Amino acid sequence: MIFGVMDVFWVNSTNSKVYLNVFCAQMCARRRMPAALWHTGLLLSFLCMCACLGEDCVLGIVGRPVSLPCFYPDLLTLANYSIEWRREDEVVLRSVWEEDGNIQIWSMNRATVHTDATQTGNFSLELPEADPKQDNVSYSFFIISGENQRSLVCKVCLRIAASFSFPDLHREEAVEGQETSFHCQSSGGYPQPVVYWLINDTDEPPEGSVRTLAASLTDSRLYNITSHLTVNISRDSSVTCIIENPSMNETQTSTSYGTPSGPVVSRASEAMWIFSTALCAVVGVLVIVGVWYQIHLDRISKRKKKEYQQTQRGYKRRRRYKEEAEMMRQESKETDV
Repeated sequence: MIFGVMDVFWVNSTNSKVYLNVFCAQMCARRRMPAALWHTGLLLSFLCMCACLGEDCVLGIVGRPVSLPCFYPDLLTLANYSIEWRREDEVVLRSVWEEDGNIQIWSMNRATVHTDATQTGNFSLELPEADPKQDNVSYSFFIISGENQRSLVCKVCLRIAASFSFPDLHREEAVEGQETSFHCQSSGGYPQPVVYWLINDTDEPPEGSVRTLAASLTDSRLYNITSHLTVNISRDSSVTCIIENPSMNETQTSTSYGTPSGPVVSRASEAMWIFSTALCAVVGVLVIVGVWYQIHLDRISKRKKKEYQQTQRGYKRRRRYKEEAEMMRQESKETDV
């Protein structure tokens, strides 16, 4: 009988742990139990204790809203009760539901629950943004009814994380026979990541050759990571810096590739010199053509301006000649008269 009941409970639950929490709250509220169900109640009480003590952790991304889930449909049958969300021993949100539908809500730091929580049974706590200061903090949801009877329904722990920036890797070439230094930097992430190096994609650096510093910013508690590798390797070796953030399930890598030796470098330098020379020659030809064309345009402009001035002078002379001829004709007529 006992195993039959448990089989039905686990098979019919799509989210077994959520429903087990709800069932535990119901069993904890009902202190009187018929004698015929004593053994079943004892087993379920043990399971309830395990579920109530276990915490589901929610991952919050820094700067983004985060929801702490809690479902309790049985509140639909209650009246004149209040709920309370606590962060450790500090009250974050308190809400009172009355029979006439009136709701009184008090919250800290803009924490909220759904307005239709009594219809849906979803009493999840909505926080406006995740903050590293809240990392690994437990939130508890209580129902207060009757003569200030407080019942724990949900307990959720909050974990905080943030992505690190892409690693910035610099290589300082050393004098022949000396060690080469590498500097890898990344910032803005949380919590403190795992930093390690690889040489030629497979080999780990010698012990004592890596020095990593993690600085936590006072205002945001986000981490800035600086890692230094000093090692004696050939110039054509590649070195990879790896920043691993297990909380975000993210791994970012940056690789510095070595410089090939001798002939290849010489051929590359020669090709670069030829390309630079050809480019300078082309640019020089274009400059000469541009100057010549500008001079040609200036000459055309001057010739047109000169022709225009000559045309204007000829027009003025013809006009003056016509005016003088007209005056002479008028004088001739006056003389005849």
